[in-house]
Amino acid sequence: MRARPSSRLLVLDPQDRLLLFKFVHLAGTLAGQQFWATPGGGLDPGESYEAAACREMFEETGIRIDHPGPQIMQRAVTFTLVDGEQVSSDERYFLIRVAHDGVSSTHWTELERAAITAQRWWRREELAATSDRVFPEDITDMLRRAGVW
Repeated sequence: MRARPSSRLLVLDPQDRLLLFKFVHLAGTLAGQQFWATPGGGLDPGESYEAAACREMFEETGIRIDHPGPQIMQRAVTFTLVDGEQVSSDERYFLIRVAHDGVSSTHWTELERAAITAQRWWRREELAATSDRVFPEDITDMLRRAGVW
């Protein structure tokens, strides 16, 4: 199984709402799956977790940052990519505060455009009450432990 290190972004607006993307897979190995997840993705060859977080922030939100902020969590998880490949991911979560809630999809890849159907800024209470699938599953606890919520 291929190792896939990745940087995940916990993006918070001035009201401490968390940005999540809704993924809906209509075809392929993941057909029928729907879930909300943080922005972020795999590291490019030779890229640090911090550099990947900055790159992913720009690509997925249109917002440029010089530093991703503190890494507040790390987890190891195995999952299946859209093409059916199973990977073992070392995920690093960075806490990023933004001045506004405007995001842009201008720099999304074709794969992101095909799978991401919505973006939403979530309040703690909304996220805790949803019956939708959210990854990581313990995201509200993660933010509580970090002193955000």
